[in-house]
Amino acid sequence: MDERDASHGPVDEMGSTSMERLFRMVAASIAWFAIGLQYYLVTHKPDVAIIEATIRYFSYFTMLSNILVALAMTLPWLAPNSALAAFFSRPSVRTALATYIIIVAAIYHVILRPLWNPQGWQLVADMIEHVATPGLYMVDWLLFVPKGTIAAKSVLGWLIFPIAYAAYSLIHGAVTGYYPYPFLNVSELGYERVPVNMAALAATFAALGLVLVAIDRMLGAEEAPKTG
Repeated sequence: MDERDASHGPVDEMGSTSMERLFRMVAASIAWFAIGLQYYLVTHKPDVAIIEATIRYFSYFTMLSNILVALAMTLPWLAPNSALAAFFSRPSVRTALATYIIIVAAIYHVILRPLWNPQGWQLVADMIEHVATPGLYMVDWLLFVPKGTIAAKSVLGWLIFPIAYAAYSLIHGAVTGYYPYPFLNVSELGYERVPVNMAALAATFAALGLVLVAIDRMLGAEEAPKTG
C-alpha cells in the first residue's frame, strides 16, 4: 500500500480529543441501536425462521455497511490500541466506508424508498440506517479524519467489498431464490440485465471514491499551511 495511504501517527491521534470521542460515542450508539432494532424486526417476522431471517439480515449491503461504520465509530475510543482500531482509523479505510455508506443512502432514497412504505419502528430503523448514520459518519469524515494522505489507486481496492458482495448475492439468490435488492434479482431481470446493473454500480462506487479522494486532497492542501 502507498505510504500516503497510511494514517497520521498512532491511533489515539484520531480519537484523543474529547470532542472526537463524544461525537463518536453518540454516533456509534445511534448506529448500534438501529442495527439491533433492525435485527429484532427481521427475526421476529412470523413467516420466516430465525436462521433464515438472520442470513437474510446479513445479506443486505445496507446492514454490512452500517455495521462497518458502527465499528469505525466505536473502536478508536473503545479499544484504541487494538489492531482493529488501527485498521479502522486509517484514512483510506474510513474513506472507503464513506463511499459505501453514501451509496447505501443514495440507492435507498432514489431506488428503494419509492417501492415500500415502512411504518413504526421499521421507519425508525430505516431513517437511522439511511439518513442519520450516513450523515453522522460524513461529519466525522470531514472533521476528524486526516486529509491529503490517500492515493487515487486506493479506489480500486475499495471495489473489492461491493464486488464480492454482489457475487455473494448472486450465488445466494441462485441457491435460495432470495435477492435482497431488485436490481440484483436474476429471477426477474435475467442474467442479461443484472451484470449491466452490477457494472453500473461498480462504476458509481469508483466515481464516488475518486470524488472523495479529490475532496481529501483539497482539504489536505488547506490543512498543510496550518500544520506546516
